[in-house]
Amino acid sequence: MERKIILLDTSILIEYFRKTNKSKSLLFKLSEQKAYSFAVSAITQFEIYTGSNKTQQEFWNQFFESVTLLPFDSETAVIAANLNAELKRKRKQIAIPDLFIAATAIQSDLKIATHNQKHFARIDALKLV
Repeated sequence: MERKIILLDTSILIEYFRKTNKSKSLLFKLSEQKAYSFAVSAITQFEIYTGSNKTQQEFWNQFFESVTLLPFDSETAVIAANLNAELKRKRKQIAIPDLFIAATAIQSDLKIATHNQKHFARIDALKLV
């Protein structure tokens, strides 16, 4: 049985890092199911590295080596621009990094795991875990 790939939003990684008891995190619960493998957007990598300090870098370096890293490329940029225009028309815009992460998920045809359901649910084409 082939494992399904899930794109992890930054909020999932932050929760996992901060929890003392990792087994209570959504990332741990998803990984326990053995049905999934994980990917992250280069935007999530940027957000994590921007918010971390030198002592946390090794943890994050190892983590990013263990998942598939998806680039933010030209095709993803076009999807993000179209999503932003649609959300703007509806007056439901979201933060640009979240928009880029959502576009990455759509471009790669992946479900996304996030704790920011309120914002990501505004995007009809996005499949949430």
